[in-house]
Amino acid sequence: MHISEGVLSGPVLAAGWVLAAGGTWLGVKRLDHERIMTVAMLAAAFFVASLIHFPVGPTSVHLVLSGLLGIVLGWAAFPAILVGLLLQAVFFQFGGFTTLGITTFNLAAPAVLCHFVFRGMVLGGGKPRAVAAFLAGAVPIALSGLLVAASLALTDEGFLATAGTLFAVHLPVMGIEGVVTVFAVSFLAKVQPEILNLPQQPTVGV
Repeated sequence: MHISEGVLSGPVLAAGWVLAAGGTWLGVKRLDHERIMTVAMLAAAFFVASLIHFPVGPTSVHLVLSGLLGIVLGWAAFPAILVGLLLQAVFFQFGGFTTLGITTFNLAAPAVLCHFVFRGMVLGGGKPRAVAAFLAGAVPIALSGLLVAASLALTDEGFLATAGTLFAVHLPVMGIEGVVTVFAVSFLAKVQPEILNLPQQPTVGV
């Protein structure tokens, strides 16, 4: 999902920064101060996930966890993903600094969308929670792949083949992200339900 320096056109880069700035502003504005630690932990998880690679044909892909961030954080996924991408660029040279804006938007916008679409089912529990968690993990990867493809296609039609390949190699990631998100949501619901804004289970005295 990372786009290197010098690939995208100026208008696409500018539009990416404007959209990412708007989303980040909304995320910070609506952020409850009591949730800052949760945002920091998930930003760290997003950063570390980039180190977990899976071979796909001649290349490899890595976990993203944008769906999990979207379910838990909503609009705050924008600043969390921006910080994670910045650290990945600084420490591992993933992507570029000028493309931080468009990459942030490409990853965070689908995450926020899935927050509003699937969060209600996640809070409901049972099998619907598992189905919603899987979709919340898988769908953002597909949408982000389409946005990256659109970013490349809007720059130059010659990138269409590259965009198609990029989208295709991330199809297996959709399934992996879906399964990982199901386990993560199930774990959080049992041990830290307040992170999902679920009511805590009453403790029974002995």
